[in-house]
Amino acid sequence: MSGFATVALIGFGEVGQILARELAAGAAPTLSAYDILFGDPASRPSQAIAGHAIRRGTTAADAVKDADLIVSAVTAAQDLEAARSIPGGLKPGAVFLDLNSASPGQKIASAEVIDGAGGRYVEAAVMSPFPPKGMGSPMLLGGPHAEAVIADLAAVGFSNIRLFSDQVGRAAAAKLCRSVMIKGVEALLTESLLSARHYGVEATVLASLSDLLPIPDWDRLAGYMVSRSVEHGVRRAEEMLEAARTVAEAGIEPLMSRAIAERQGWAADFPQALSDPTLIPMLDAILAATDRS
Repeated sequence: MSGFATVALIGFGEVGQILARELAAGAAPTLSAYDILFGDPASRPSQAIAGHAIRRGTTAADAVKDADLIVSAVTAAQDLEAARSIPGGLKPGAVFLDLNSASPGQKIASAEVIDGAGGRYVEAAVMSPFPPKGMGSPMLLGGPHAEAVIADLAAVGFSNIRLFSDQVGRAAAAKLCRSVMIKGVEALLTESLLSARHYGVEATVLASLSDLLPIPDWDRLAGYMVSRSVEHGVRRAEEMLEAARTVAEAGIEPLMSRAIAERQGWAADFPQALSDPTLIPMLDAILAATDRS
């Protein structure tokens, strides 16, 4: 039996809504939630929570009142602010599970806030896109409290978690250093293939990539990666700014990470390209929009 009878969600965007559905369908703890956009009745979080049997907090501190487990799923830039928003309502010994893609330094600062207020901070680095696996996504747990809460987290539905480190920040470092590569490849493909399509040489470029890296279907992979940048570019740009912070915290100038963040954010300006999310139609839609701007 899980020790988490009451769960609070901080952030009710895509990840928060998936958590709400899966928690309610599983161990069915009492749920509460707070999102900074709840103040706007027309916002997506406000409209989404209307379809759930969840207590809607008036503030973050109100939402976490009496919660045994608090799951923070906000934007990367709001990681520390989310931690700072709850100590007034934090139950002694409550677990604060931080899913956000923030730098090691931000995670350490958040842990100091939560542990200093009597809670137990646990970082979770989500090592894949959250949908479609949701709570079954692979996660690396970190911090001095992580090992003690693994069984309880598994009992409420976090089915693919493992202890990574007893130090806060190492799991975040693993995720964000990986993001430099994954989001970097997305940004490189977007820039390379848009230029190649302009010159009419995209087929040759894709074929040459197969010679370099023997991936069975570069056309399909490139289409998927470009579509991810277009659909989630804003969130990816925020994550890459945290990756840049991670690189800088290591004493290395984050030249590539900052450029990746810029290209990811740029890609999000072309949502119309997703009307046909295969590679060539997407490239053509972006180029057409760029020509008009």
